[in-house]
Amino acid sequence: MSWTAEQKMRLLFALRSKGVTDKRVLTAMESVDRGLFVQGLFADRAYDDTPLPIACGQTISQPSIVGLMTQALEVNPRDKVLELGTGSGYQAAILSQLARRVYTVERFKRLVDQSQAVFDRLGMTNITTFLSDGSHGLPEHAPFERIIVTAAAEDPPGPLLAQLGIGGIMVLPVGQSDAVQTLIRVRRTEQGYDYDELCPVRFVPLLEGLGRE
Repeated sequence: MSWTAEQKMRLLFALRSKGVTDKRVLTAMESVDRGLFVQGLFADRAYDDTPLPIACGQTISQPSIVGLMTQALEVNPRDKVLELGTGSGYQAAILSQLARRVYTVERFKRLVDQSQAVFDRLGMTNITTFLSDGSHGLPEHAPFERIIVTAAAEDPPGPLLAQLGIGGIMVLPVGQSDAVQTLIRVRRTEQGYDYDELCPVRFVPLLEGLGRE
């Protein structure tokens, strides 16, 4: 069963009220049914603007945070995007509507399999999933025009900064604890890196290695 017009309107209202105003981002989020990425006990809350638990002790981010991160990323139709932390696959599905190609990395095999099944069901052929340690990025596919990280590190990881192309943008949460994190945007220029602080957030930590389920 797909989502209703009322559920779409409610979600879009929540997005706009939190500052998501980019028309391309709103259109992308309207075209991707979040309910397909939420399973089990919390399925009936799929259209609320709230984070929800998913398998492997992870979460699906609240839609307004997905929208704000996507908006901050300023994705162009020809961009190659790297996402670290596939999770449910919802963020990658949104990005697939905006970018030429999305490479998404997850450390839990169960989440890779579940998200890939949804991508296949939706015919999202421009997403490639990897079971890998996201803290190292995907050097074999670099450089990327855009990088998005959906787990928090103390600082932007060096390997990811190196894989960002000149003129590229990376959006990620940084912070030294689970309680205090800031969403930042990094722009790579010919001279180096420029940083903007966007808003306070809470994400699971960015961990090294593959996850045990």
